[in-house]
Amino acid sequence: MAALTISIFVLTIQFFWLYIDDLVGKGLDLFTILELIGLVSVSTFTTALPLALLFSSIMTFGNLGESFELVAIKAAGIPLIRFMRPLFLFTIFLAGIAFLFANNIIPVTQMKLTTLKYDIIVAKPALDIKEGVFYDKIDGYVIKLGKKESNDSVIRNIVIFEKKFNLQDNMIMAESGVMRVSKDKRFLEFIMYNGWRYQERGLKNSTNTEFTRLYFKEYKKLFDLRSFGMNKNNDNVYDPKMLSIRQLSKAIDSLNNKDSVYITRTRSEVVPYLKFFAYKDSAKLFIAQGKVPAIENFREIVSDSVATSIVETVGYEFSSLLNNIGTIKDIYKENEIASAYHAIEWHRKFTLSFACIVLFLIGAPLGSIIRKGGLGTPLVLAIVFFVIFFLLNNFGEKFAKSGEWTVYKGMWLSSAILIPVGAFLTYKAMRDSQLFNQEFYYRLLQPIKVTLRKYFKK
Repeated sequence: MAALTISIFVLTIQFFWLYIDDLVGKGLDLFTILELIGLVSVSTFTTALPLALLFSSIMTFGNLGESFELVAIKAAGIPLIRFMRPLFLFTIFLAGIAFLFANNIIPVTQMKLTTLKYDIIVAKPALDIKEGVFYDKIDGYVIKLGKKESNDSVIRNIVIFEKKFNLQDNMIMAESGVMRVSKDKRFLEFIMYNGWRYQERGLKNSTNTEFTRLYFKEYKKLFDLRSFGMNKNNDNVYDPKMLSIRQLSKAIDSLNNKDSVYITRTRSEVVPYLKFFAYKDSAKLFIAQGKVPAIENFREIVSDSVATSIVETVGYEFSSLLNNIGTIKDIYKENEIASAYHAIEWHRKFTLSFACIVLFLIGAPLGSIIRKGGLGTPLVLAIVFFVIFFLLNNFGEKFAKSGEWTVYKGMWLSSAILIPVGAFLTYKAMRDSQLFNQEFYYRLLQPIKVTLRKYFKK
């Protein structure tokens, strides 16, 4: 229990360390902070449990080895595997608890945590924008405020740059204004007074541009609050982590059975531009029969003015065709990514539960080999192996998300590598291996040291 508490505490601190900039200065009350800590602690349970089992198994078997109780057990004719059996069955029971927790409690916790994070984000977004500092966390905009009043709603000397990737950024300047969140909490409203809007229009490679300056007495600008997301990657309201195994299976099945959708869109958006393919074979047949003369260039039968019109029309048609194909391709890629993300969460509920068994099979023989208890060596070894597990798990997940590996290979990479390690350590522990005995390595290297000394003396 102590190991589990320490593990949850460390992972919770990691969350707050990652998002400290998004939480500081929000004016959160004590109840909100405690609720956030509770939700984060619950959401880290399935990750903390394997670490706790690894640490506790190393420490328990290390204490038994240090006090020579393992020696007495083996002397009584009880092999290490038989002694580990009750603890192994209890570990399987804990793995089942972890799976039920991940499948039934974590989705609800994740939903409440996401909602709470969003409420914290939109609670006082004005506090994120400091006086005299360019603020660029809103996609497509850079904001600078000259002064904010004590209530953080009244603002003065406002400068807003709109990044439209044209000739130059559009700019809005105003003397004063009011900053507030809309009633539906979806937008941040800037109501500005007595200002100017500057905009330049024209082609990038042309000097013939139009510069517009527009004065306004009152101007309202809306910013989508999704740009204030705490998750720097992709923090949407919907997250596959909020779904159970049954819901994930249905979502994956729906995402993988959309071929009819792409076929329908292709028929309606691509096929109409390819009508000429229907006459390709008949044209070849007429040419072969001599009914139609072979023409190498269509300009031989049409005038230049008509040919120019045909070329322009064909160009427009092919441009529309390419746009439609590109849209369908993008939708297909997004669907593949969504399917992979759902499959990753489906496998994660099993891999984290199975990790309890894998890390126990590493920790128990490792503790019996090192024969040291306490919080020193066991804690160091537990951290080392958990970091290895964590890195392998992350690498596999990254490969699965990028599509370089299948989801099955990526999510089960850590288990596939660490199970042989656990089997090797169990084999060594059953034979009283001196794998971590300093004296063993000292005696092993002593002849080499003596030989080197004799060689250098000569």
